[in-house]
Amino acid sequence: MEKSKFKIVKKVLWLILLANFAVAAAKVIFGMIINSASMTADGFHSITDGSSNIVGLIGIGIASKPIDDDHPYGHKKFETITGLFIVAMLVGLGLKIIVGAISHFINPITPEISISSLVVMIITLGVNLFVTTYERKKGEECNSTILISDAMHTKSDIYVTIGVLTTLVAIKLGAPVWIDPLASLIVAGFILKAGYEIFDMTCGVLVDKAVVDNKEIEKITVKHELVKGVHKIRNRGTIDDLHIDMHILASCDLTLGQTHKLSHDIEDMLQKELNPHAQVIIHIEPYETELGKED
Repeated sequence: MEKSKFKIVKKVLWLILLANFAVAAAKVIFGMIINSASMTADGFHSITDGSSNIVGLIGIGIASKPIDDDHPYGHKKFETITGLFIVAMLVGLGLKIIVGAISHFINPITPEISISSLVVMIITLGVNLFVTTYERKKGEECNSTILISDAMHTKSDIYVTIGVLTTLVAIKLGAPVWIDPLASLIVAGFILKAGYEIFDMTCGVLVDKAVVDNKEIEKITVKHELVKGVHKIRNRGTIDDLHIDMHILASCDLTLGQTHKLSHDIEDMLQKELNPHAQVIIHIEPYETELGKED
């Protein structure tokens, strides 16, 4: 990720941080005022949105550091590691809400629902819709793992808020009180689900899961007229920090200079089609009837 993109990611995280804490404060305060377990739980969920932004800012600060002797491949995986901290926060919060919901099942409290509390939920829902759309868009533009994972986190908040709104309206219309802690358990379920999705995405990067379909890499590579075949393709990292290595078959008649140029040509083609910062390592093998087989 270019230095300018890191600045964009930081700016987005600061903006989303302020929005998330404003939303969280509104939900928690009104949730406590009307004694709604589900609304308060939703508010604490929003607090984790803001907390994850803080963790993201720390992670981006480290990830933006340049290559050094101890980190010859750069510090970009620190952005991915940041996602695991967000997962831990989500799991902790989800378990806390489950405990609180069980307590409200044992000792039920009737929420004091007002029009103002419903208005607050509708406004915060609108804010979350903006946050998710904006953050996801910027994350895709910058190929930022932290922005995309944080947008996934906030997206779950939208469904949770809709559920809480439905619960408050249902109680207002005469539904039983136990529906409120039940909604809290559903909130916890969404939180834990978001945690799993982020965990799955971040672990994929850390264990070098393929980022691009190897068939797509092969399709791009064989477009070069001097390429007779390609095999042993591997790729890892993220779309913004893409590493590719492969074996290419080429004519034995090529000079050292021509094979060197061929390697650079293929790298340029892959960077143009996949990502301008992709790092490509190519091993060129002689193409002959008997030698043109995988070693």
